[in-house]
Amino acid sequence: LMLVSTPLCYEVNGSCSRTLHSFGVQLAIYMACAMGMLLTVLGNLMVVIAVSHFNTLHTPTNFLLLSLALADLLLGITVLPFSTIRSVESCWYFGDDFCRLHTFLDTVFCLTSIFHLCFISIDRHYAICDPLLYPTKFTIRVACIYIVIGWGVPMIYTFVLLYTDAIEEGLGHFLQDMPCVGRCQLLFNKLWGWLNFPLFFFPCLIMITLYVKIFIVANRQARQISSMNKSAGSGLHLGASKRERKAAKTLGIAVGIYLLCWLPFTIDTLVDCLLNFITPPVLFDILIWFAYFNSACNPLIYVFSYRWFRKAVKLILTRNIFGSGTSTVDLYQE
Repeated sequence: LMLVSTPLCYEVNGSCSRTLHSFGVQLAIYMACAMGMLLTVLGNLMVVIAVSHFNTLHTPTNFLLLSLALADLLLGITVLPFSTIRSVESCWYFGDDFCRLHTFLDTVFCLTSIFHLCFISIDRHYAICDPLLYPTKFTIRVACIYIVIGWGVPMIYTFVLLYTDAIEEGLGHFLQDMPCVGRCQLLFNKLWGWLNFPLFFFPCLIMITLYVKIFIVANRQARQISSMNKSAGSGLHLGASKRERKAAKTLGIAVGIYLLCWLPFTIDTLVDCLLNFITPPVLFDILIWFAYFNSACNPLIYVFSYRWFRKAVKLILTRNIFGSGTSTVDLYQE
């Protein structure tokens, strides 16, 4: 009787087993992950450079977009390379301390994205539903406060969860020990699933509610404007400007894609809590990469929707950005 030995991550007792892929499959996964990383890093770098460089883009909404792009950019640089190796090799080779740091950064950047999309929805809601008061209500200062909250809360929350003993002492019976040596799935205990679901669900609920309202109000304004124009024959400004409505529509698409990317993973984490971690590692990897992919999506949405972003990217890629006086170019000019 031939004993087939299972490949292990480490030559120690209690090591996790490795999923062996053929060279072709490994190469395909590496290429797909590398493409995803490249898209994420380059796309978000464009957003960061564009909003920082061009003075016309220094608006409260765009500062929120800049901060969101920064979170996605940092995810692409610091988290995704190690997640790629974990996905292909099905083992974690970087030790426990780095596993904790990796999980910390991963969670912070993903939560920061959620918070920022939520704040962007609030910004759009004011711009469309209260256009006259919007410039006084949503100033650069307010945007900066939102950005500080959007980064601060995820950092504190994740730090408490990962680096303090309070959770482990208070809820020891909830926590499962690491199933085996060579995995980096730190917090996949019941508590984590229950805590993360509301953290995802409530911001999503706020975003959906606000966008439904924005959609209704924007449609009503568009109808009023067209009827006014017909009767008066002039372009009277009623309600939010065309540009603000366009921005609301674009960011609505961003929120929709965000929900599509993150919902499967979030639901899976919750189901895992209830059914005692039944998700096979391969499915878990697919779902987490689907969620990661969201970080590459936002710049692509802007490219297709915003003329100012296309102009900025063109200036950056042709290196005209280094010319004198480019920072004062009006990118909104038709």
